[in-house]
Amino acid sequence: MKSFVNYEQNSDFSIHNIPFGVAAFNKEYIACCTRIGDIVIDLATLYDYGFFDEIEGLNENVFEAYTLNEFIELGKPVTNAVRLKIQELLSENSQMANDERTLEECFFSLDQVKMMMPLHIPNYTDFYSSIEHATNVGKMFRDPANALLPNWKHLPVGYHGRASSIVVSGTEIIRPKGQTKPADSEKPIFGPSKQLDFELEMAFVVNKHTEMGESISTSEAENAIFGMVLFNDWSARDIQSWEYVPLGPFLGKNFGSSISPWLVTMEALNPFRTSSPKQEPEVLDYLKFTGEQNYDINLEVYLQPENGSENLISQSNYKFMYWNMVQQLAHHTVNGCNVEVGDLYASGTISGEHPNSFGSMLELTWRGQNPIQLNNGQERKFIEDNDTIIMRGFAEKDGIRVGFGEVSGKILPAK
Repeated sequence: MKSFVNYEQNSDFSIHNIPFGVAAFNKEYIACCTRIGDIVIDLATLYDYGFFDEIEGLNENVFEAYTLNEFIELGKPVTNAVRLKIQELLSENSQMANDERTLEECFFSLDQVKMMMPLHIPNYTDFYSSIEHATNVGKMFRDPANALLPNWKHLPVGYHGRASSIVVSGTEIIRPKGQTKPADSEKPIFGPSKQLDFELEMAFVVNKHTEMGESISTSEAENAIFGMVLFNDWSARDIQSWEYVPLGPFLGKNFGSSISPWLVTMEALNPFRTSSPKQEPEVLDYLKFTGEQNYDINLEVYLQPENGSENLISQSNYKFMYWNMVQQLAHHTVNGCNVEVGDLYASGTISGEHPNSFGSMLELTWRGQNPIQLNNGQERKFIEDNDTIIMRGFAEKDGIRVGFGEVSGKILPAK
């Protein structure tokens, strides 16, 4: 499959991808869009020009909306048909290649667009599904001999986070303030976090509403998951460690999380399916699943100090996840919890077995004991003001590459 649009061989946005996002075009109007190479395509105008007329169920121009929610809610028979139609339109033998009006009106270079928040996110859940990450944290904060709590291998641990503070890539994050309790202090103190961290995560988005009391099984979950984004769940470790007992994360997490602007569909990721780690002990029946439900997605984290260059500090992979997406969604709804279109479900920090694959500064520096050396001579125990964290992700196999671009955020000093 080749396109008439030229792009670099290592582009995340090949014709095999066809992701969905929302953009402001030339500062004039906002519409839903897709991307191939370095070209962003206005889907609302494509709809107006009749390119999607043959697709059943696409009866109005949902691409004029300021979020993808209306499009996603149409369900996979429609959204898959739209994606395949776009692939057809972009193929090398397409009539669109010589359609000057469409190319002029619908095709934009990256410098002509500003990517927007792609979703309205009604609810956000953060899981804790990497066994390597959970083990590392357990060793640091609890008993190294019993790093995992008794429930960890029996269910996908998670908590409900703050949806209002999820922002799109490029949005600056202000250093949070709160209570902390230094080791040498008898009482807590108040001030800016001194242990600000990132968490390397991915997140999936659901395309349906359910009623209270209704559940989604592991076999039904695939049809309910539209696609995925990169996710940076910023964390204030010193605030978190003082507050989290007994109810879990609160101010240490809810000040901000960042997502990549492009939703990559599960259909685009299908060639990169892989098996999950073996789960022992055997899970309960409602968490059992069939087929390969994990994905081989390479993940990278870079730290860029102010006026400095990028430093690659972590290389991980989504395939390390102990609990997969269909299990997460099945567990989330088994009690009858209702879901809404646009709900976001984050994986939890993704860490591998080796130190260079750890998905947080907490682990990479082992709580500050082993600072990271930067290429400008500086070192980092945690993130400092004016540092930028950049995460990138892509899958590659048999000459096919599908990627997410990046999610980045710069830390500004506390107000």
